[in-house]
Amino acid sequence: MIGRAQPWRAVIVDDEPPARAVIRTLLAEQAAIEVAGEATNGGHAVDVVRSLRPDLLFLDVQMPDLDGFGVLECLGDEVPRGLVFVTAHDVHALRAFEVHALDYVLKPFGRPRFRTVVERAIRRLEADDAVVLRQTLAAVLQGRNATLSALIGGARVDQRWPARIAVRQAGRTVMVAVDDLDWIEADRDYARLHAGGQAWLIAQRMNALEERLEPGRFQRIHRSTIVNLSRIRELSRAEDGGGEVVLDNGVRLRVARNRWADLEQALGAPPA
Repeated sequence: MIGRAQPWRAVIVDDEPPARAVIRTLLAEQAAIEVAGEATNGGHAVDVVRSLRPDLLFLDVQMPDLDGFGVLECLGDEVPRGLVFVTAHDVHALRAFEVHALDYVLKPFGRPRFRTVVERAIRRLEADDAVVLRQTLAAVLQGRNATLSALIGGARVDQRWPARIAVRQAGRTVMVAVDDLDWIEADRDYARLHAGGQAWLIAQRMNALEERLEPGRFQRIHRSTIVNLSRIRELSRAEDGGGEVVLDNGVRLRVARNRWADLEQALGAPPA
């Protein structure tokens, strides 16, 4: 893989100065990472992340004003894709993975454990970049081929979107019709397809699935949610600028603040 020209930018969030100093010192040993900023509490963390847009976020769980999970709730779709929880209690480990954290470290932690976590996070970020690069190259190639077809045949070849998605389950393969999809949610490195009251787990990440679904029919409304626009019956705007949609089957889905305008445009709805 082509080497990354710039280091990964990290933000450290912890209300205890010694804890921030330890993380900063250990990250200084990683040539591939640059500490772009620090935050001393949850509210400060939200502002710093939105301002700096880091690749990696080392986030303390227990803070006096707003805990780590509260920070994620405020950030919504703006949570960095490289999220590592730092906590003094392993009871938070399961919940950390439920919100799609790459990893977590328990205080007090040693150099070997922290190095392992950081190296794993870097590999995941590099893998994500490789996927995006492949998708970009494929799109460029597809556009070039479509242009050539138009020049040679006098007509442009339309993008063909899959009619079904194959889901492997216990030695068998289930073909889920794209037309039947109600919504899709992220589940760590997987995605869960919801259709007609049933759910299927598929070994694909949300970015890859989003590329396979036809724009204008499906919309990303949150970093962990894609919805079939034809299933939306109601929109509700929240005071924080985000909101939720209600589907025909009564399911309520959160809409990130920075996705709201795109959703209204896709639905042809007047601005709230």
